Amino acid sequence: MNYLQSAQALYEQMVRDRRHLHQHPEVGMDLPETCSYIMARLTEMGYQPRRLGGGVTATVTGKPDGKVFLLRADMDALPMREESGLPFASQRSCAHTCGHDMHTAMLLGAAQLLRDRAAELNGTVKFMFQPGEEVLSGARSMIEAGILENPHVDAAMGAHMIPMIPAGLGGYGTGVVSASSDHLVIRVEGRGGHGAHPQSTVDPINIGVHIHLALQELLSREADPAELVVLTFGKFQGGDAANIIPSSAVLEGTLRTFSEPLRTHLLERIDTICTCTAEAFRGRAQVTDLCSTCSLQIDGDTAAAVAQGWQREGLKMLQRGEKMSGSEDFAEIAARVPSTFFVVGGGTAQDGCGVSLHNPKIRFREEALIYGAAAYASGAAMWLELH
Repeated sequence: MNYLQSAQALYEQMVRDRRHLHQHPEVGMDLPETCSYIMARLTEMGYQPRRLGGGVTATVTGKPDGKVFLLRADMDALPMREESGLPFASQRSCAHTCGHDMHTAMLLGAAQLLRDRAAELNGTVKFMFQPGEEVLSGARSMIEAGILENPHVDAAMGAHMIPMIPAGLGGYGTGVVSASSDHLVIRVEGRGGHGAHPQSTVDPINIGVHIHLALQELLSREADPAELVVLTFGKFQGGDAANIIPSSAVLEGTLRTFSEPLRTHLLERIDTICTCTAEAFRGRAQVTDLCSTCSLQIDGDTAAAVAQGWQREGLKMLQRGEKMSGSEDFAEIAARVPSTFFVVGGGTAQDGCGVSLHNPKIRFREEALIYGAAAYASGAAMWLELH
C-alpha cells in the first residue's frame, strides 16, 4: 500500500485521537493533558518521545547516516467557547476553533505511517508537537530548547487546516506566504485628576487618541502602496468614571507585513511616534512587543521536492500564489532551515463547514485527516529520498 491507502486504514484511530484532543483543549504554552496524551500515543507506536520546550518530540530513523526532516504540528486551542453543536464539543472555556486538534491527529497518523515503513526511509524524520502557536511563542520555545539539533534538522514542513475548501484538496505556495505579526502594547502615562479641572491633569486618553491617529499615517505615508501592511488596534482602555481623568491608558494591537525590512522600519517608527507624541502632550508612552513572529518564507527547492511525494501518492495538492495576512509561528522554523508548508481542505458550506477559522461554530470534515497524514508522511519520505 502507498501512504494514502495506509492512512485510510488509520482513519478510525485518527478520528479517536482528534475527538479526544477536541474534547480536552488547552491554551497557551502549558498543555499538560495534551502532551501526556501525545506521549502515550507515541509510546504505543514504539517511539521514545520526550518533552521539550513545552512540547513533545520523537524521531524515526531508516538510514542512520541520512539527513533529517522535521514535521511540525501545533497543539494549542483558543480561549473561547465552542458553539459547533458537535457531540464531542469542548465543554471548557477554550476550544479548538483553529483546527490544531486536526493537525495533531494528522501528525500522529503520519508518525504511525512512517514507523510502519521506517526501513524505507533514507534518513530520519523528527516530529515536533508544539504548544503556544496562537500566542506566537511555541515554536521559538522549542527552538531555544534545541528542537533543531540532536539530530540536526536539515529541512522542515508544517501544515494548517483551511475551511471552505473540499476535504481531499490541499495547496502550497513558495516565497512569502503569510505575514509577520507583532502584538503591540502601548502604555500611556499621564496625571489623573477631576474632570472639572483638566488644566491640573495630563490626559492619557487624549494622548492615546493622538497616538492612534498619528500611527495611521505610517501606512499612508511611510509604506510602499504596493506592500501589504495591516496595523490594527482592537483594544483601547482608560478610565473608570465619566468625570475623572485617569492616570494611564492602554492601546493594544497588531502589526502585520510581508516585508522584514518594512517591519523593522515600522516598529522603530511606532516607538518614536508614541514616545514623541506623548511628550508633546506632557505625558509618557512605552511600547512593548508582547509576542511576535516573522513572515513565513517557503523554500522553493524544499517545496518542489516534497510535492514530488504528493504527486506520487496522487494527492490533489495545488500550487497557489496567494498570500495570507494572518501569521503562523512555523515561520520561526522556516527562518532557520529550508522549509515548506501546506494547507488541507476542511470541507465546504455544503458539508456544514462554511465558517472561518476562530469562529465558535467551525466544523471540519474528519476525512481530511487521511489526506493530511498522507501528505505529511509522503512529503517527508520523498524529501529524504531525494537528499
